[in-house]
Amino acid sequence: MVSMSSSGLPQTKRKVTHLTSVHPAFDVRIFHKECKSIARAGYDVTLIAGHDRDETVDGVRLRGIPRPSARIARMLRAPWTVWRAALREQADLFHFHDPELIPIALMLRLSGKIVVYDVHEDLSIDVAFKDYIPALFRRPLAWVANKFEKISARCFSALVPATPAIRQRFADWHGRCVLVSNYPLAGEADCICPKPWKLRSPSVAYAGIISADRGIGEIAHALSLLPKEMDFAFKLAGACSPKCFFDELKAAPGFNRIQVLGTISRLQVAQLLNDSRAGLLVCRPDPVHLDAVPNKLFEYMQAGIPVIASDLPGFRKVVERVGCGFLVNPREPKEIAGAIEYVLTHPEEAEKMGERGREAVNAEFNWASQERKLLELYAELLGSLPAAYANIS
Repeated sequence: MVSMSSSGLPQTKRKVTHLTSVHPAFDVRIFHKECKSIARAGYDVTLIAGHDRDETVDGVRLRGIPRPSARIARMLRAPWTVWRAALREQADLFHFHDPELIPIALMLRLSGKIVVYDVHEDLSIDVAFKDYIPALFRRPLAWVANKFEKISARCFSALVPATPAIRQRFADWHGRCVLVSNYPLAGEADCICPKPWKLRSPSVAYAGIISADRGIGEIAHALSLLPKEMDFAFKLAGACSPKCFFDELKAAPGFNRIQVLGTISRLQVAQLLNDSRAGLLVCRPDPVHLDAVPNKLFEYMQAGIPVIASDLPGFRKVVERVGCGFLVNPREPKEIAGAIEYVLTHPEEAEKMGERGREAVNAEFNWASQERKLLELYAELLGSLPAAYANIS
Protein backbone atom coordinates (compact mmCIF):
# COMPACT_ATOMS: atom_id res chain seq x y z
CA MET A 1 0.00 0.00 0.00
CA VAL A 2 1.25 3.52 -0.78
CA SER A 3 0.41 7.09 0.21
CA MET A 4 1.82 10.40 -1.04
CA SER A 5 4.69 12.07 0.79
CA SER A 6 4.90 15.84 1.27
CA SER A 7 7.11 15.97 -1.84
CA GLY A 8 4.35 14.41 -3.92
CA LEU A 9 6.23 11.14 -4.41
CA PRO A 10 4.69 7.76 -3.53
CA GLN A 11 5.45 6.70 0.04
CA THR A 12 5.05 3.09 1.16
CA LYS A 13 2.95 2.76 4.28
CA ARG A 14 4.77 1.26 7.23
CA LYS A 15 3.06 -1.92 8.33
CA VAL A 16 2.16 -2.47 11.99
CA THR A 17 0.65 -5.65 13.42
CA HIS A 18 -0.90 -5.94 16.89
CA LEU A 19 -1.05 -9.37 18.51
CA THR A 20 -3.30 -10.76 21.26
CA SER A 21 -4.35 -14.26 22.22
CA VAL A 22 -6.26 -13.20 25.35
CA HIS A 23 -8.23 -10.06 24.58
CA PRO A 24 -11.26 -9.93 22.28
CA ALA A 25 -10.89 -8.46 18.81
CA PHE A 26 -12.72 -5.26 19.74
CA ASP A 27 -10.94 -4.67 23.04
CA VAL A 28 -11.21 -0.98 23.90
CA ARG A 29 -7.52 -0.30 24.53
CA ILE A 30 -6.18 -2.45 21.71
CA PHE A 31 -8.69 -1.91 18.90
CA HIS A 32 -10.68 1.26 19.61
CA LYS A 33 -7.76 3.28 20.96
CA GLU A 34 -4.39 2.07 19.76
CA CYS A 35 -5.14 0.35 16.44
CA LYS A 36 -7.63 2.95 15.23
CA SER A 37 -5.32 5.79 16.27
CA ILE A 38 -2.34 4.46 14.33
CA ALA A 39 -4.54 3.64 11.33
CA ARG A 40 -5.79 7.24 11.27
CA ALA A 41 -2.18 8.40 11.46
CA GLY A 42 -1.44 6.65 8.17
CA TYR A 43 -0.01 3.27 9.15
CA ASP A 44 -1.09 0.00 7.53
CA VAL A 45 -2.57 -1.74 10.58
CA THR A 46 -3.47 -5.39 11.20
CA LEU A 47 -4.80 -6.90 14.42
CA ILE A 48 -4.43 -10.64 15.02
CA ALA A 49 -6.97 -11.65 17.68
CA GLY A 50 -9.63 -14.17 18.56
CA HIS A 51 -12.39 -13.57 16.02
CA ASP A 52 -14.66 -15.67 13.82
CA ARG A 53 -13.60 -14.12 10.50
CA ASP A 54 -11.21 -11.82 8.67
CA GLU A 55 -12.58 -8.35 8.03
CA THR A 56 -11.63 -4.68 7.89
CA VAL A 57 -13.24 -2.35 10.44
CA ASP A 58 -12.52 1.38 10.73
CA GLY A 59 -9.33 1.06 8.72
CA VAL A 60 -7.98 -1.87 10.77
CA ARG A 61 -7.62 -5.32 9.17
CA LEU A 62 -8.70 -8.05 11.56
CA ARG A 63 -7.11 -11.47 11.14
CA GLY A 64 -9.29 -13.83 13.12
CA ILE A 65 -7.84 -16.81 14.98
CA PRO A 66 -9.77 -19.49 16.93
CA ARG A 67 -10.16 -18.90 20.66
CA PRO A 68 -9.92 -22.19 22.62
CA SER A 69 -12.52 -22.36 25.37
CA ALA A 70 -10.24 -24.19 27.83
CA ARG A 71 -7.64 -22.06 29.62
CA ILE A 72 -4.79 -24.55 29.24
CA ALA A 73 -5.45 -24.90 25.51
CA ARG A 74 -5.43 -21.14 25.13
CA MET A 75 -2.12 -20.81 26.96
CA LEU A 76 -0.40 -23.62 25.07
CA ARG A 77 -1.89 -23.48 21.57
CA ALA A 78 -3.03 -19.90 20.99
CA PRO A 79 0.48 -18.34 21.04
CA TRP A 80 1.62 -20.61 18.23
CA THR A 81 -1.52 -19.85 16.25
CA VAL A 82 -0.68 -16.15 16.67
CA TRP A 83 2.93 -16.91 15.66
CA ARG A 84 1.90 -18.55 12.39
CA ALA A 85 -0.46 -15.67 11.58
CA ALA A 86 2.23 -13.10 12.46
CA LEU A 87 4.77 -14.69 10.11
CA ARG A 88 2.38 -14.15 7.21
CA GLU A 89 2.11 -10.42 7.94
CA GLN A 90 5.75 -9.40 7.38
CA ALA A 91 5.15 -6.24 9.42
CA ASP A 92 7.72 -3.53 10.10
CA LEU A 93 6.64 -3.40 13.75
CA PHE A 94 4.89 -5.93 15.98
CA HIS A 95 3.03 -4.74 19.07
CA PHE A 96 1.87 -7.50 21.45
CA HIS A 97 -0.41 -7.39 24.50
CA ASP A 98 -0.19 -10.64 26.49
CA PRO A 99 2.57 -12.13 28.69
CA GLU A 100 1.86 -15.58 27.22
CA LEU A 101 3.05 -14.21 23.85
CA ILE A 102 6.51 -13.34 25.20
CA PRO A 103 8.17 -16.49 23.71
CA ILE A 104 6.95 -15.74 20.18
CA ALA A 105 7.73 -12.03 20.64
CA LEU A 106 11.31 -13.00 21.50
CA MET A 107 11.49 -15.06 18.31
CA LEU A 108 10.22 -12.10 16.29
CA ARG A 109 12.87 -9.94 17.91
CA LEU A 110 15.60 -12.49 17.12
CA SER A 111 14.50 -12.38 13.50
CA GLY A 112 15.27 -8.64 13.46
CA LYS A 113 11.75 -7.25 13.89
CA ILE A 114 10.83 -4.17 15.92
CA VAL A 115 8.77 -5.49 18.84
CA VAL A 116 6.76 -3.46 21.39
CA TYR A 117 5.38 -5.00 24.58
CA ASP A 118 2.14 -3.40 25.83
CA VAL A 119 2.06 -4.19 29.56
CA HIS A 120 -1.55 -4.06 30.75
CA GLU A 121 -1.11 -5.56 34.23
CA ASP A 122 1.48 -6.41 36.87
CA LEU A 123 2.12 -10.06 36.00
CA SER A 124 3.75 -10.99 39.33
CA ILE A 125 0.72 -9.80 41.32
CA ASP A 126 -1.71 -11.27 38.82
CA VAL A 127 -0.14 -14.76 39.05
CA ALA A 128 -0.01 -14.60 42.85
CA PHE A 129 -3.81 -14.22 42.98
CA LYS A 130 -4.94 -16.66 40.30
CA ASP A 131 -7.61 -18.91 41.84
CA TYR A 132 -6.91 -21.74 39.41
CA ILE A 133 -3.27 -22.02 40.58
CA PRO A 134 -2.87 -24.11 43.77
CA ALA A 135 -2.04 -21.79 46.67
CA LEU A 136 1.24 -23.62 47.38
CA PHE A 137 2.62 -22.74 43.93
CA ARG A 138 1.38 -19.16 43.52
CA ARG A 139 4.27 -17.29 45.14
CA PRO A 140 7.05 -19.36 43.49
CA LEU A 141 5.34 -19.06 40.10
CA ALA A 142 4.84 -15.33 40.62
CA TRP A 143 8.57 -14.94 41.32
CA VAL A 144 9.52 -16.93 38.22
CA ALA A 145 7.01 -15.03 36.06
CA ASN A 146 8.31 -11.69 37.33
CA LYS A 147 11.95 -12.55 36.56
CA PHE A 148 11.15 -14.04 33.16
CA GLU A 149 9.06 -11.03 32.14
CA LYS A 150 11.64 -8.46 33.24
CA ILE A 151 14.59 -10.25 31.64
CA SER A 152 12.60 -10.72 28.41
CA ALA A 153 11.52 -7.07 28.47
CA ARG A 154 15.12 -5.97 27.99
CA CYS A 155 15.11 -7.64 24.59
CA PHE A 156 12.15 -5.71 23.20
CA SER A 157 12.37 -2.47 21.25
CA ALA A 158 10.09 -0.61 23.67
CA LEU A 159 7.63 -1.11 26.51
CA VAL A 160 4.20 0.54 26.74
CA PRO A 161 2.95 0.23 30.35
CA ALA A 162 -0.67 1.12 31.02
CA THR A 163 -0.23 2.58 34.53
CA PRO A 164 2.42 4.58 36.42
CA ALA A 165 2.92 1.66 38.83
CA ILE A 166 3.73 -0.73 35.96
CA ARG A 167 6.10 1.82 34.42
CA GLN A 168 7.91 2.12 37.76
CA ARG A 169 8.24 -1.67 37.89
CA PHE A 170 10.19 -1.64 34.61
CA ALA A 171 12.03 1.66 35.14
CA ASP A 172 15.41 0.00 35.80
CA TRP A 173 14.99 -2.69 33.16
CA HIS A 174 14.38 -0.75 29.95
CA GLY A 175 15.42 2.67 28.73
CA ARG A 176 12.48 3.11 26.37
CA CYS A 177 9.41 2.72 28.58
CA VAL A 178 6.54 4.98 27.48
CA LEU A 179 3.49 5.30 29.72
CA VAL A 180 0.28 5.17 27.64
CA SER A 181 -2.57 5.46 30.12
CA ASN A 182 -5.93 3.92 29.43
CA TYR A 183 -7.85 7.20 29.39
CA PRO A 184 -11.26 7.42 27.65
CA LEU A 185 -11.79 8.46 24.07
CA ALA A 186 -12.81 12.08 23.70
CA GLY A 187 -16.56 12.50 23.40
CA GLU A 188 -17.27 8.79 23.97
CA ALA A 189 -19.97 9.59 26.55
CA ASP A 190 -21.44 12.21 24.20
CA CYS A 191 -22.63 9.66 21.62
CA ILE A 192 -26.06 10.51 23.03
CA CYS A 193 -27.13 13.84 24.48
CA PRO A 194 -26.43 13.77 28.26
CA LYS A 195 -29.54 14.28 30.34
CA PRO A 196 -29.87 17.36 32.55
CA TRP A 197 -29.27 16.36 36.16
CA LYS A 198 -32.89 16.90 37.24
CA LEU A 199 -34.15 14.55 34.52
CA ARG A 200 -31.82 11.68 35.41
CA SER A 201 -33.29 8.66 37.13
CA PRO A 202 -32.52 8.19 40.86
CA SER A 203 -30.00 5.45 40.11
CA VAL A 204 -26.37 4.50 40.58
CA ALA A 205 -24.49 2.18 38.26
CA TYR A 206 -21.64 -0.25 37.83
CA ALA A 207 -20.48 -1.39 34.39
CA GLY A 208 -17.67 -3.89 34.08
CA ILE A 209 -16.58 -7.34 35.19
CA ILE A 210 -18.89 -8.63 37.93
CA SER A 211 -16.73 -10.45 40.46
CA ALA A 212 -16.03 -10.70 44.17
CA ASP A 213 -12.78 -8.70 43.98
CA ARG A 214 -14.69 -5.79 42.40
CA GLY A 215 -16.67 -5.50 45.63
CA ILE A 216 -20.03 -6.41 44.09
CA GLY A 217 -20.97 -8.48 47.16
CA GLU A 218 -20.23 -5.55 49.45
CA ILE A 219 -22.29 -3.27 47.22
CA ALA A 220 -25.25 -5.65 47.48
CA HIS A 221 -24.89 -5.63 51.27
CA ALA A 222 -24.74 -1.81 51.24
CA LEU A 223 -28.00 -1.65 49.28
CA SER A 224 -29.75 -3.60 52.04
CA LEU A 225 -28.71 -0.90 54.54
CA LEU A 226 -30.37 1.97 52.66
CA PRO A 227 -33.81 3.13 53.85
CA LYS A 228 -36.55 0.82 52.55
CA GLU A 229 -38.68 3.79 51.51
CA MET A 230 -35.85 5.26 49.43
CA ASP A 231 -36.75 5.30 45.74
CA PHE A 232 -33.62 4.38 43.77
CA ALA A 233 -32.10 1.69 41.57
CA PHE A 234 -28.67 0.10 41.37
CA LYS A 235 -28.04 -0.91 37.76
CA LEU A 236 -25.46 -3.64 37.26
CA ALA A 237 -24.04 -4.23 33.77
CA GLY A 238 -21.45 -6.78 32.71
CA ALA A 239 -20.58 -10.45 32.78
CA CYS A 240 -19.88 -12.51 35.91
CA SER A 241 -16.38 -13.91 36.41
CA PRO A 242 -16.57 -16.73 37.23
CA LYS A 243 -20.10 -17.43 36.10
CA CYS A 244 -20.89 -19.18 39.40
CA PHE A 245 -20.39 -15.87 41.23
CA PHE A 246 -23.91 -14.88 40.17
CA ASP A 247 -25.35 -17.62 42.41
CA GLU A 248 -23.38 -16.19 45.32
CA LEU A 249 -24.60 -12.70 44.51
CA LYS A 250 -28.24 -13.80 44.41
CA ALA A 251 -27.90 -14.98 48.01
CA ALA A 252 -26.53 -11.63 49.21
CA PRO A 253 -28.71 -9.22 51.20
CA GLY A 254 -29.82 -6.39 48.97
CA PHE A 255 -29.88 -8.42 45.74
CA ASN A 256 -33.57 -7.60 45.36
CA ARG A 257 -32.57 -3.93 44.90
CA ILE A 258 -30.29 -4.69 41.93
CA GLN A 259 -31.36 -4.34 38.30
CA VAL A 260 -29.21 -6.87 36.42
CA LEU A 261 -28.64 -5.69 32.85
CA GLY A 262 -26.20 -8.37 31.69
CA THR A 263 -23.59 -7.65 29.03
CA ILE A 264 -24.44 -4.47 27.11
CA SER A 265 -22.88 -2.58 24.18
CA ARG A 266 -20.65 0.47 24.52
CA LEU A 267 -23.51 2.66 23.32
CA GLN A 268 -25.75 1.18 26.01
CA VAL A 269 -23.07 1.78 28.64
CA ALA A 270 -22.96 5.44 27.59
CA GLN A 271 -26.76 5.62 27.84
CA LEU A 272 -26.67 3.98 31.27
CA LEU A 273 -24.09 6.41 32.65
CA ASN A 274 -25.79 9.43 31.11
CA ASP A 275 -28.96 8.52 33.01
CA SER A 276 -27.25 7.75 36.35
CA ARG A 277 -26.29 9.90 39.33
CA ALA A 278 -23.15 8.03 40.43
CA GLY A 279 -20.79 5.29 39.35
CA LEU A 280 -19.45 2.68 41.77
CA LEU A 281 -15.93 1.26 41.73
CA VAL A 282 -15.28 -0.32 45.12
CA CYS A 283 -12.60 -2.89 44.36
CA ARG A 284 -11.29 -4.88 47.31
CA PRO A 285 -7.84 -3.86 48.61
CA ASP A 286 -6.05 -6.77 46.93
CA PRO A 287 -2.50 -6.02 45.72
CA VAL A 288 -3.66 -6.07 42.09
CA HIS A 289 -5.98 -3.12 42.81
CA LEU A 290 -3.85 -1.01 45.16
CA ASP A 291 -2.20 1.20 42.54
CA ALA A 292 -4.65 0.54 39.72
CA VAL A 293 -6.35 3.42 37.96
CA PRO A 294 -8.86 1.61 35.72
CA ASN A 295 -10.43 3.16 32.67
CA LYS A 296 -13.83 2.77 34.34
CA LEU A 297 -12.95 5.57 36.77
CA PHE A 298 -12.43 8.00 33.90
CA GLU A 299 -15.52 6.79 32.04
CA TYR A 300 -17.62 7.69 35.08
CA MET A 301 -15.92 11.08 35.26
CA GLN A 302 -16.42 11.64 31.55
CA ALA A 303 -20.14 10.96 31.95
CA GLY A 304 -20.29 13.77 34.51
CA ILE A 305 -21.30 11.61 37.48
CA PRO A 306 -19.71 11.40 40.96
CA VAL A 307 -17.47 8.43 41.58
CA ILE A 308 -17.85 6.24 44.66
CA ALA A 309 -14.49 4.47 44.77
CA SER A 310 -12.30 2.44 47.11
CA ASP A 311 -9.94 4.45 49.28
CA LEU A 312 -6.85 2.97 47.62
CA PRO A 313 -3.71 4.81 46.48
CA GLY A 314 -4.49 4.71 42.74
CA PHE A 315 -8.05 6.01 43.11
CA ARG A 316 -7.08 8.52 45.80
CA LYS A 317 -4.59 10.30 43.53
CA VAL A 318 -7.37 11.15 41.10
CA VAL A 319 -10.55 11.47 43.19
CA GLU A 320 -9.00 13.64 45.92
CA ARG A 321 -7.18 15.93 43.52
CA VAL A 322 -10.17 16.47 41.25
CA GLY A 323 -12.86 16.45 43.96
CA CYS A 324 -15.11 14.26 41.82
CA GLY A 325 -16.60 11.87 44.36
CA PHE A 326 -16.22 9.82 47.52
CA LEU A 327 -13.53 7.45 48.77
CA VAL A 328 -14.87 4.61 50.92
CA ASN A 329 -13.54 1.57 52.73
CA PRO A 330 -14.49 -1.22 50.29
CA ARG A 331 -14.81 -3.66 53.19
CA GLU A 332 -17.42 -1.50 54.96
CA PRO A 333 -20.91 -1.69 53.39
CA LYS A 334 -22.05 1.10 55.76
CA GLU A 335 -19.62 3.55 54.15
CA ILE A 336 -20.71 2.52 50.65
CA ALA A 337 -24.36 2.93 51.64
CA GLY A 338 -23.66 6.35 53.15
CA ALA A 339 -22.02 7.59 49.97
CA ILE A 340 -24.89 6.33 47.80
CA GLU A 341 -27.46 7.96 50.08
CA TYR A 342 -25.60 11.29 50.08
CA VAL A 343 -25.36 11.41 46.28
CA LEU A 344 -29.07 10.70 45.85
CA THR A 345 -30.22 13.14 48.55
CA HIS A 346 -27.84 16.03 47.74
CA PRO A 347 -28.32 16.57 44.00
CA GLU A 348 -26.64 19.98 43.79
CA GLU A 349 -23.42 18.79 45.42
CA ALA A 350 -23.47 15.58 43.37
CA GLU A 351 -23.88 17.50 40.13
CA LYS A 352 -20.91 19.73 40.99
CA MET A 353 -18.74 16.67 41.68
CA GLY A 354 -19.75 15.24 38.33
CA GLU A 355 -18.96 18.50 36.55
CA ARG A 356 -15.48 18.62 38.10
CA GLY A 357 -14.80 15.07 36.93
CA ARG A 358 -15.97 15.79 33.41
CA GLU A 359 -13.86 18.94 33.18
CA ALA A 360 -10.78 17.01 34.34
CA VAL A 361 -11.28 14.36 31.64
CA ASN A 362 -11.75 17.00 28.95
CA ALA A 363 -8.61 18.84 30.06
CA GLU A 364 -6.26 16.03 31.07
CA PHE A 365 -7.48 12.46 31.38
CA ASN A 366 -8.33 11.77 27.73
CA TRP A 367 -7.02 9.47 25.03
CA ALA A 368 -5.81 12.31 22.78
CA SER A 369 -2.94 13.05 25.19
CA GLN A 370 -1.89 9.38 25.17
CA GLU A 371 -2.35 8.90 21.43
CA ARG A 372 0.38 11.46 20.76
CA LYS A 373 2.83 9.56 22.98
CA LEU A 374 2.14 6.29 21.17
CA LEU A 375 2.56 7.86 17.73
CA GLU A 376 5.76 9.59 18.75
CA LEU A 377 7.13 6.25 19.95
CA TYR A 378 6.26 4.64 16.61
CA ALA A 379 7.94 7.47 14.74
CA GLU A 380 11.08 7.01 16.84
CA LEU A 381 11.16 3.25 16.26
CA LEU A 382 10.34 3.38 12.55
CA GLY A 383 12.38 6.47 11.78
CA SER A 384 9.64 8.65 10.32
CA LEU A 385 6.10 9.95 10.72
CA PRO A 386 3.43 9.01 8.18
CA ALA A 387 1.97 11.90 6.20
CA ALA A 388 -1.48 11.52 7.78
CA TYR A 389 -0.08 12.13 11.31
CA ALA A 390 -0.60 15.87 10.88
CA ASN A 391 -4.35 15.30 10.62
CA ILE A 392 -4.63 14.10 14.22
CA SER A 393 -1.83 16.01 15.97
